Amino acid sequence: MSQASPKSRPNPQETHLNRARASLRQALTNYSQFLRSTKNPALQTALKAELETISTNLSKLDRFVLRIAVFGLVSRGKSAILNALIGEKIFETGPLNGVTQQPRLVTWSPKGGFVAEDQAIVPESSSKIQIELIDTPGLDEIDGQARADMAQTVARQADLILFVISGDITRTEYKALCDLRQAQKPLILVFNKVDLYPDQSREEIYRNLQNLGIRSNSSDRLEHLLTADEIVMVAAEPAPLQMRVEYPDGRVSYEWESPPPQIEELKAKILTILNREGRSLLALNALTQARTAETEIATKVMELRDVEAEALIWKFTRYKAIAIALNPIAFLDLIGGVASDLAMIQALANLYGLPMTRHEAGKLLNTIWVSSGSLLLGEIGSGILLGMGKSAAALATGVDGSAGFSALAGTAIVQAGIAGYGSYSVGRAAQIYLENGCTWGAQGANTVIREILDQVDAKTIIYRLRQELL
Repeated sequence: MSQASPKSRPNPQETHLNRARASLRQALTNYSQFLRSTKNPALQTALKAELETISTNLSKLDRFVLRIAVFGLVSRGKSAILNALIGEKIFETGPLNGVTQQPRLVTWSPKGGFVAEDQAIVPESSSKIQIELIDTPGLDEIDGQARADMAQTVARQADLILFVISGDITRTEYKALCDLRQAQKPLILVFNKVDLYPDQSREEIYRNLQNLGIRSNSSDRLEHLLTADEIVMVAAEPAPLQMRVEYPDGRVSYEWESPPPQIEELKAKILTILNREGRSLLALNALTQARTAETEIATKVMELRDVEAEALIWKFTRYKAIAIALNPIAFLDLIGGVASDLAMIQALANLYGLPMTRHEAGKLLNTIWVSSGSLLLGEIGSGILLGMGKSAAALATGVDGSAGFSALAGTAIVQAGIAGYGSYSVGRAAQIYLENGCTWGAQGANTVIREILDQVDAKTIIYRLRQELL
């Protein structure tokens, strides 16, 4: 029995990219239509920035642009490392602190394409990918808040983070690493100037990280996000060596010569990761940024439409209570109540600019019932019992008019009150779910993120981000 050729097998990374594209396109289409339909200037202004975030990430996916950002304290050799990777001096370096004043981006085209896990060259798998390198100022050379804001902004845009140290890692560096962890991106720890620290080893560096984590007494621990395998030793600008030169005439002189950079290990590490999971990294980063943007959109829309939503919920609450009170047939109470709640959820979704089918509204209503425990299930049970009692009272009215009518009216009032309270509870619960935008739908960012993380191999660098991203 012949096996399928590698080319005929579906590529999980391509599937992840396609799912991410579909999710972002749906979100962009939905919110763009809502933006065009709304006449509220404040709402239009609030939505534009978040829509731009979704649009930018969709463009990044379509162009296969993968970004690697480099962080570290001053004088750790961040710019020198990037120059060594590129193979030419693009970024300015120097003996003074603060040479890099602002984040700067350049395109990197590694020779030979991506490196597979067996170190074989497979340029066809990377022919469309563009890699952008981002150099950043030292994290300790600008004001604290400005530094934190800059780092988080760049980290959110990156798909992979390189953090550069040299010598023993300090508490300041450990704190900076923990802060960057909030961006939920994979990290590579780069130990530069290994030529000056020949006795340093990956295992010793990792033990120092663990000790700093224990001493910090912080919940921000790096062990599960960073292993010894993600520590790479380099010498981007090795210190010049004095060389003895002998001439034919017997003269001897001494000259200083700069050895070539020791950068191949880092280059191979980066390319191996990107070949193995680069497209999945792209997809996850775009989805997490879209998820944040969609949640921000929903929050802003809810704030601006809170009064309208409250009025809408009360309208359906009244309609449901009155309809159930006047209906004498038991089973129609339950059917009518469910229909009313479904219509209310759809009306709220439309108010917030979140298109929702009746099927999706039904799934959300079921989720609300389950998550509310006994509260709404009690409403259903009491509604059935009271409905049956009301039907019996309606029949009794034909036999004993005054007594039957009193029983019918009393049962109807109690049932209407319970139904109205249940309807209002459903409306408020639906608001909480809708505040997450479309992230929970079939094409929603949360759904696709979970799909990708369920499929990634346990050996990948993405796998250790599962808990953070979920």
